[in-house]
Amino acid sequence: MAATIAGVFNPELQNLIKESKILLVGAGGIGCEVLKNLVLTGFSELEVIDLDTIEVSNLNRQFLFSKESVGKAKSHVAKTSVLKFNPNVNIMSHFGDIMDTKYGVAFFNKFKLVINALDNKKARSHVNRMCLSCQIPLIESGTMGYNGQVEFIKKGVTICYECNTRAEPRTYPMCTIRNTPKEPIHCIIWAKFLFNQLFGEIDEIVSFDEENIESEKLSARNWAIQNDYNPKKLFKKVFFDDIKALMNMKDLYADKKIKPVLLDESLLDQEHVKYSDVLDSEMLTLEQNISMFLDCVTPIKEQWEISTNKCLVWDKDDDMMMNFVVSCSNLRSALFNIPFKTHFDIKSMAGNIIPAIATANAMIAGQIVIHALRILRGKFEKCQNVFLRSMPNHKGGVLVKDRCLQPPNPKCNVCSSKGEIIFTTDMNNFTVRQLEELVLKKKLNMVAPDVTMLDRVIISSDETDGVDMYDMTLSEAGMTSGCSFDAEDDHQNFRVKIIAFDKEKSRDEDPDFEIFNNKNDLHTANEQNNKTKPDEDDEDDCFIDQAESTVCDNNGDTREAVNHLMVDKEEIGYEEVTEGGAEEIGNEEEEITEKISNEEIDAEEISNEEKLAIKRKADEAIEDINDAKKSRVD
Repeated sequence: MAATIAGVFNPELQNLIKESKILLVGAGGIGCEVLKNLVLTGFSELEVIDLDTIEVSNLNRQFLFSKESVGKAKSHVAKTSVLKFNPNVNIMSHFGDIMDTKYGVAFFNKFKLVINALDNKKARSHVNRMCLSCQIPLIESGTMGYNGQVEFIKKGVTICYECNTRAEPRTYPMCTIRNTPKEPIHCIIWAKFLFNQLFGEIDEIVSFDEENIESEKLSARNWAIQNDYNPKKLFKKVFFDDIKALMNMKDLYADKKIKPVLLDESLLDQEHVKYSDVLDSEMLTLEQNISMFLDCVTPIKEQWEISTNKCLVWDKDDDMMMNFVVSCSNLRSALFNIPFKTHFDIKSMAGNIIPAIATANAMIAGQIVIHALRILRGKFEKCQNVFLRSMPNHKGGVLVKDRCLQPPNPKCNVCSSKGEIIFTTDMNNFTVRQLEELVLKKKLNMVAPDVTMLDRVIISSDETDGVDMYDMTLSEAGMTSGCSFDAEDDHQNFRVKIIAFDKEKSRDEDPDFEIFNNKNDLHTANEQNNKTKPDEDDEDDCFIDQAESTVCDNNGDTREAVNHLMVDKEEIGYEEVTEGGAEEIGNEEEEITEKISNEEIDAEEISNEEKLAIKRKADEAIEDINDAKKSRVD
């Protein structure tokens, strides 16, 4: 290995490499590359943790795995694979969730450095807090397609993962999914719900039965069982009878721009149309989608009959299950005059597949190890954030770095003692249980929260305390508008002050609660809400979280995420974006413009070509900075 070869590293760094214990969180696309690099560099004390098992779709870029590895724990297989490079490395693999309480402060304190190769915001926030608590350097990383980022985090030295506000996942009203879809993604979510109704765990009801409006509804599964999952009967019910029932509800579509249209009934008796020779990147016709639907129902039914507890989990790598969602989503699109999507596009959206390029993962993994060597030597000032660009800049470079480290945000709720959170909700209806589950755990990413107000315990993570106020509303628990309380997580060594304000919902579609970083943000949001008219289609307060249901349209929301600066997935998840470092980069842009414009140029001494060259140089420099800013991914 490199550290054992004389002359590659100086003796001091050689010893640091051999003696330093490193924790790698995540063994996916980036994680595999990083683990391989660490072993080949000469690191001999490593631990890797991942809670996922290997899927077929991982094999194109996660090279430590093979077909024989499918279904096995990523961390264990990755360990076995890299030991073939160097069997003398001491690697411990963990198949589990890094947020489990057994991986607490004592676990993290064993390491000299932590490297994140994660795919979700919640786990990243947790590792960020653990490293801040233990004062351990953390390297964050991510890629999306040809873009990527490496970020160094150290308490008191740089911004932390939560210093900048992250955009929340996009949500969709359930009424839009059921009754008034407007985009292909709405139809894809509906198709996955229909699959769960017929073959999986019963989810939201998206199939409508006119005959049982006033009485108890016959579930889609029970109806299908009574009809022996007959493909043609199922097709007629879902795409003809249910739509007629919807259209008979005149009030439902009164004053609505979006209304379903009936398909031609001759399609019920159409002959089989071949579709197997159509490429995944090509669009299927309506007739081909119908044939695909009819062909896939029976094979899925046969899987369902022999499955455990007669419950299937939708799998994007299962051809028949994928064909079901493709055909159903396109047929649903036809009913609402929405453009079709290709098999490839639907699989990307329904399967939460983000473009992942093996080369990009390799480049980011290499930069991670370079950062790791600098961190071990204490050369923090050389660990600026590094961005991988999809296209070379005017200098021919694809790796662009910040000019300097970004200092911590003094108002950060996590790494600053002065941070506070503004929380608004209807205190007469919002319960203590909702406060714990929706706000503290889901929104603020706590693991085992405790809440105290004026030395009075409202929520306790210790069951022996006997605190049981979960069914009380916040008002009944003693909270009033403008009150403050402390939320603390001993596992993360994280504490934050929360100021609560009472705010009644003016519309059904208004969120149950809102979180703001400061009062200014609250005032700004209130002003915007007063100016904004309600969306005529957002009638339901039941929302679907995109991150939990499916990924957004590659032609829409993915592009929006790329234009922001932080994307969530190893291969990145995608909705999350922040303008981290934008202020600094913006200042650089101003400096360059000012420098060029302030140069004294005698028009008589230079030619027009030289003038154009100077202007082009200024434009290229500014473009370089803007491109670096756009490439920041999480």
